[in-house]
Parts: sequence; C-alpha cells; structure tokens
Amino acid sequence: MKKITYLNGDATTPATRGNKIIVHICNDIGRWGKGFVLAISKKWREPEKFYKDWYKNRSNNDFALGAIQIVQVEDDVFVVNMIGQEGIKRRNNITPIRYEAVQSCLEKVVIKAKEINASIHMPRIGCGLAGGKWEEIESIINKTLLDNNIDVFVYDFD
Repeated sequence: MKKITYLNGDATTPATRGNKIIVHICNDIGRWGKGFVLAISKKWREPEKFYKDWYKNRSNNDFALGAIQIVQVEDDVFVVNMIGQEGIKRRNNITPIRYEAVQSCLEKVVIKAKEINASIHMPRIGCGLAGGKWEEIESIINKTLLDNNIDVFVYDFD
C-alpha cells in the first residue's frame, strides 16, 4: 500500500512531475484570509475569487460541507477548495473541522485525480485554524487517497 510522502517546503510549489492537485480546507461561511489560503492567494488569484463567487451564489449551487471546487491555476496544477470546516471559531469546545466533510471532499478528489492521473499535495490540512488532529486526517487520507493508489505529498513549511 502507498504511504504519505512528507516533505519540508511549500505545498503551493509541488515537487513532482505530471498533473498536481493541491487540496486545502475552506470554511462554510465564505471567509478567506487566514492560514494556508494566504499562500494560495499570494501565488494565484483564481482560487479565492472562485471560492467567494461559489459562496455568494450558494443558493444556486452545491456550496456546503463536503463539497469541492476544482480550480485550474496552471497547465498541470489544480487547486481544490474543500468545504471541511464549519464556521471559523471553536464553539462549545467543538473545533470547526468536520472530519466527515473532509472525507466526503477527498472521495470527490479521488475521482478527479484518477481522471487526470494527478498526485495530491497539501499542508497538514485541517490541523491549523480548523483545530483538527493529524491522526484523524491521516486516517481519512489512507481510506480515500492511498487506498485508491494515489500519490500523496504532505508539506511542512519551514
């Protein structure tokens, strides 16, 4: 079985050849402005613009926990906005991360990755502002991406 490859570096600069999908967690309230999204916005404008439009028009689309939005930012690079976080603050001692939503998102990412033969690149998603535990996320990555024989690279920023 495949294993996650851990690298030091920046997930917005994937270190492989071929098609690459960068995945990250977004909240369900239309906020973009803290965490990994800042690195994305510094490099490409489209993911933020598409996310904000997706949120703004949510009454007419699938914007909700568990949904994904795929944005092509270069010939061989795609950014996937994954709605895996409810709100942005801890409430009643419950963190914003929603593991079921992350799993649902990654199941959808598998379809795209297989379709375009892409590797997956990410920071330790869901473990920063969303308050998730890496062991939980890692388990979801195993069940979704690795079990489908997809190469996964996780970047720890220096």
